Amino acid sequence: MNNSKTITALAATLAATAALSLTSNVAHAAGAKEKCFGISLAGKNDCAAGPGTSCAGTSTINYQGNAWTYTNKGSCVAKGGTLKAHKGNAKPIPK
Repeated sequence: MNNSKTITALAATLAATAALSLTSNVAHAAGAKEKCFGISLAGKNDCAAGPGTSCAGTSTINYQGNAWTYTNKGSCVAKGGTLKAHKGNAKPIPK
């Protein structure tokens, strides 16, 4: 392979890699999630909800304050949830 073909192939590879990286970063940002406490229904939490639970689907009451579920980044508080575990199981009030 001569130098011009090698340079062309390398440039194409770099361009494809850059395009893939940009696409991946945009997709990741669009799918960003956060743990939202106090909004999941009994048995519908995403993972370990504190004492007495082991992982997904083990919360025992609706709106359990230490049970979380993933929400789109920035939407938790709007749904009435909190970003940190809390006591109680009051029904969330969307804001």
